[in-house]
Amino acid sequence: MSKTILFIHGAWLTPAVWKPWQQRFEALGYRTLAPAWPLLDRSVQELRETPDAQLGKLTLGRIVDHYVQIIASLPEQPILVGHSYGGLIVQMLLDRGLGLAGVSIAPGPAAGIHPGPKALLSALPVFLAWAGWKRALRMSFGQFAKNFGNRLRDGQQEHAFEEHIVPAPGRIYYQSVFGLGSSIHWRNEERAPLLLLAGTEDRTVEPSMVRQNLRKYAASTALVEMQTLPGKGHFLIAETGWEKVADSTLQWANANQRPTTSFTRPKSIASLRGV
Repeated sequence: MSKTILFIHGAWLTPAVWKPWQQRFEALGYRTLAPAWPLLDRSVQELRETPDAQLGKLTLGRIVDHYVQIIASLPEQPILVGHSYGGLIVQMLLDRGLGLAGVSIAPGPAAGIHPGPKALLSALPVFLAWAGWKRALRMSFGQFAKNFGNRLRDGQQEHAFEEHIVPAPGRIYYQSVFGLGSSIHWRNEERAPLLLLAGTEDRTVEPSMVRQNLRKYAASTALVEMQTLPGKGHFLIAETGWEKVADSTLQWANANQRPTTSFTRPKSIASLRGV
């Protein structure tokens, strides 16, 4: 059984969002890692004031390849836990034979996953932004409060926005919509067990979108389950009650890890470079 957990953050966030989860799991004896996406390994303040000039062109392929290399450096295959686009990245890593179990929390849409009306409206500012496919984009507080942190209590929204929200690469949204570099082999029989989590009040990744993943995975015999969490929004990893989400995530992963086998260090996914 793996005692290593790799956390993957999503768009608009940094690894700092996982610190409470890391502290909770490390107290139980786990080794945790939460590496930043490429070009995002700096403080929130620095990322806001001077985002990297290349951030807008960051691709899903480069992000996935980055985590492949991190996993290759580990002594054992980890449990993979990702949120939002980090959840999509977890699915893509599992699809490549990595990880002993994966938890995909409110995952960003893979190729073939159609957004619901609320999700489409929440993403509209990205697609209306001038040259959004090649720019680092910013989320306004109004957008955060309405669609991302809508279930945070009074006063928590302002604090969370200032503490966590940073510019994000617009290109990954276009990749999702047009199915470029976000494909999953739904019929893959060799994938490690996967848990999909959805919040009933999520306006960014609606439960219907997560359910589409579940239906597509039904073509495979690999274990995939879905849990819908009442009253939770897209920021459920940091909302009030996140501890329960974290504990149930770990419990499921431990109960469903695939047997540990000899660990073949993965190679770089050359086919994804530049996608």
